Amino acid sequence: MRQAWRVADVRAAEKTLMAQLPEGTLMQRAAAGLARRCALLLDAAGGVYGSRVLLLVGSGDNGGDTLYAGAALARRGAQVRALLLTPERVHLAGLAALRAAGGFTTRDLPTRADLVLDGIVGIGASGGLREPAAAVVRELGTLRGRTGEPALIVAVDVPSGVAVDTGDVPGEAVTADVTVTFGCLKPAHLLGPAAVRCGEVELVDIGLGPVLVTDPAVRVVEAADVAAWWPRPGVTSDKYTRGVVGLATGSARYPGAALLSSAGALAGPAGMVRYAGSAHQEVVRAHPSVVVAPRVAEAGRVQAWVCGSGLGTGEEARTELRSVLATPLPVLLDADAITLLVGGEHAEDLRRDAPLVLTPHDGEFKRLAGEAPGADRAGAAARLAAWTNAVVLLKGDRTIVATPGGEIWANPTGSPALATAGSGDVLAGLLGSLLAAGLPPARAAAMAAYVHGLAGRRAALDGPVTAPDVAAALRPVLADLLG
Repeated sequence: MRQAWRVADVRAAEKTLMAQLPEGTLMQRAAAGLARRCALLLDAAGGVYGSRVLLLVGSGDNGGDTLYAGAALARRGAQVRALLLTPERVHLAGLAALRAAGGFTTRDLPTRADLVLDGIVGIGASGGLREPAAAVVRELGTLRGRTGEPALIVAVDVPSGVAVDTGDVPGEAVTADVTVTFGCLKPAHLLGPAAVRCGEVELVDIGLGPVLVTDPAVRVVEAADVAAWWPRPGVTSDKYTRGVVGLATGSARYPGAALLSSAGALAGPAGMVRYAGSAHQEVVRAHPSVVVAPRVAEAGRVQAWVCGSGLGTGEEARTELRSVLATPLPVLLDADAITLLVGGEHAEDLRRDAPLVLTPHDGEFKRLAGEAPGADRAGAAARLAAWTNAVVLLKGDRTIVATPGGEIWANPTGSPALATAGSGDVLAGLLGSLLAAGLPPARAAAMAAYVHGLAGRRAALDGPVTAPDVAAALRPVLADLLG
């Protein structure tokens, strides 16, 4: 599992560690790791010696890291020049080290560079880049390397211009091929459009771990976590002990939602799927192992309910939603069930002790919260989770899972392929199966989003993707993950 910490927590940890070490130690550690990664990139592109390296240098420690790394590359024979964007506030010791190593400064953006080091601003900056830095960043795409390929761009700690704690990109910002960060990951490496700007992220250990005493701001599930946490049947397991998931999804008008949520649930770890709804005949024809009933009240015993996908918003749907929420079981509400919660009549239904998971897209989120998620999607999801006392899975390219206690998970496997009708129904069924198998709601939601994202990517390998393609890809993806 990867984890990221907010700027204030990173700064506090750095202050603690710097008090224990000789002055400048952290900067030298960071610069050494940064120079190493840059050298590897240059080696792969033709060698460090004779390569052209451009440093974009702002003020403060971020600029110092950049200058010291440039000095290390210059000592290996690279032609290093530094464009000082705030010369009156440059890190003087770093600049002296660069000049002593044979590097020099320039006032203008060159026409050629094999590698650009983005050290304009660090984690303490806020807002988009201002001029003249913004103008320089807009021109980076014109730089070409020794064989005519675009210059490699390496961001120092974070790409300049991104909002570090939220992952937003409020204005002009660098788009890096590689980001080399120090001590720990930051939310911008994992959240929102900033994560895309980071490219590949490399973490350099500077000794910060032991003094990071606060909880992480963001957690990220990885493949090893899914393999370790996925429920597996034992020698004494049966279909009931593995978990039974109930689906109150689909309708005569939208039978596809029932079929897709059933497919998602069948791919999960639960031992039995029960379907309750007006699409029960279609479901049993497509999935003979699903036990069907016309209504929730007649479905039989389950360990968790999924409600809402394609359910409709009429009085019959309201009745089914009430029946599901009246149970003492974990409940996942999706799509139409979320719509039915808005408007006052069903608001009291959320006051329940049993676990509740809400899976809105942005439009549904706005109806629930009264406003769109905005730039700070993780913060918005956390506020809605606290208000509803529910785990909130906010769908998107970087799907967010938030708990009422403020825990945040970000999903790294999102794919444009999942932007297709019905893919959310598949996700709901899979997540419901994990809930029925007994997993904690936040962990189940994070795992389901991870697997669902991989299924979307796998399905996209064969061309345009439909929701049935995503459902079909779940089993091979899980086979790969679980061995």
